[in-house]
Amino acid sequence: MSSTSFAQSTDMILGQEFLTWLWYKSDAQPDTFYDASNAPFQIAMEHRVVVQGGEGDKLETASVSGALSPLREARFGLATGKKVTRATLRFEQDGLRWQLSLKAEDFAIGGLKGPKTEQSDIDDDSDALLLERIALMEHCMALLDSLYTAFLRLRLRPQWTDEAHRVHLWMTEQA
Repeated sequence: MSSTSFAQSTDMILGQEFLTWLWYKSDAQPDTFYDASNAPFQIAMEHRVVVQGGEGDKLETASVSGALSPLREARFGLATGKKVTRATLRFEQDGLRWQLSLKAEDFAIGGLKGPKTEQSDIDDDSDALLLERIALMEHCMALLDSLYTAFLRLRLRPQWTDEAHRVHLWMTEQA
């Protein structure tokens, strides 16, 4: 295995663990998220989740989507050992809401939708509107960074074994 494919494989595993852990935390302990300044925020998995398990010819994928979907099939996939490979995430903080899609294999972000900006507050200045939208996108990325930092801090410590056990129990209860 080349060092490039090893790095890609490691990234995929970390990405899957991160998204699976994030679904667990957002479902089992929804009030445990804090940004870099220790301000609380909420996150939820919604609309679309893709889970995958196995390798090669035995690779199985379940993709579930729907605005009001309880994501039952994806939850069942978790119980059979699959991991989240793509998810739509919704962030909320201080009345602001963002939504994005995140892929486990390369942490690619897609479909970022931010809070609506009111042009009347900007006095019809297109530069100010653009700068406000950029600031809102940067804020969302900072929230995502704080989640990944919290995950890595836990993942790289001995306490990960206990957390992984709790995630596994949660996954098997979902079926």
